[in-house]
Amino acid sequence: MPVPSTVDRSAAGDDQPAIRRMVADFVAHRVAPQVAGLDSHSRFPGQLYREMAGLNLFGITVPEKHGGVGARALDYLHVMEGLSYGYASVADQCGLIELVSTLLSGHGTDEQRERYLAPLLRADRLCAYALTEPQAGSDLRGVATRATRTDDGWQLDGEKVFIHNAPVASFAAVLARTGEDMSVFLVDLDQPGVTRTYREHKMGQRASQVGGLRFDGVRLAGGALLGEEGAGFRYMTGVLAKGRLGIAGLSLGISRAALTAAVEHAEARVAFGRRIGANQAVAFPLADAYVEYRAGLLLAEDAARLLDRGDPAAATACAMAKLYASEACQRHTSTAVQVFGGAGYIEGCVAERLYRDARITTLYEGTSEIQRLIISRSIVDARGGR
Repeated sequence: MPVPSTVDRSAAGDDQPAIRRMVADFVAHRVAPQVAGLDSHSRFPGQLYREMAGLNLFGITVPEKHGGVGARALDYLHVMEGLSYGYASVADQCGLIELVSTLLSGHGTDEQRERYLAPLLRADRLCAYALTEPQAGSDLRGVATRATRTDDGWQLDGEKVFIHNAPVASFAAVLARTGEDMSVFLVDLDQPGVTRTYREHKMGQRASQVGGLRFDGVRLAGGALLGEEGAGFRYMTGVLAKGRLGIAGLSLGISRAALTAAVEHAEARVAFGRRIGANQAVAFPLADAYVEYRAGLLLAEDAARLLDRGDPAAATACAMAKLYASEACQRHTSTAVQVFGGAGYIEGCVAERLYRDARITTLYEGTSEIQRLIISRSIVDARGGR
């Protein structure tokens, strides 16, 4: 019962097999041999990211004129799925850079792109995406971090928590209040007044560094403002659809890895005189999981095409793809653990790691409950004729 690679199963006419073959080769030869060590030691794989930059795996949808690949959201989805098949933490870094580079490309000045975007895409600098606060998670309107105008720029005060790359980033895109509205600021994290407050120890995706940032009277030049003052909420929500598409791809990659491992074990493990995969109690859950993986993949590819076309329905479609793929990912990794039996509960078993890596997918880039809220509002609005 083989689980096809991403190279073989996209719709005809819009496929980019060369990109996916490159990702598959990179995963097989560079990522896979390091996963166990990265997970057990929570080690940040900086060298891998420099290699990914050399392969142009950062800034997938950023225009070539700004140093990106100039590819489609559909390609970004496939890259995320392929990288996550190797290790979700590696895909997570690709997704983070995609969002920050999209903001810089779309709203940055030439000077900001030269200072931040170009070195980010080369992996010479590392970024953070600083939104979440102790009282502001899914509801960004609760953001309390504040930027106050000064004679020569801004003063930044506040705290951010659960920030991806906070322990290792050299700069952050920070959402802060400027009066009643919010704005985005580019903050070098080696400035006076910036503190990296802690580093989290996580259940899964352990190579992804997560921590807190505190800003105490940080002085920012006027050029630290990204785009227009007061447009921060719009900027951040504008990239959320792409972020959710990326997590859908990441979830699908974990699912494919879990199914691949489970199928291989079911074909190799013998109990009661025959391979356990010959038993319907094992084979049928795998069949159901594979159907769900295919359904999630097609749903995500459809959302990516809508995003590429600029279709207004893309935001809801990406929420649907993220919801379905992440929820299914929980089930698929649980199925893999069950197929492995007691061995699947032991640290060092691939099913055990994937089970841990999968859990965050229903939480970040908007919880499953937030996705359902977005989808339900879309349905109610459509039926109301608005």
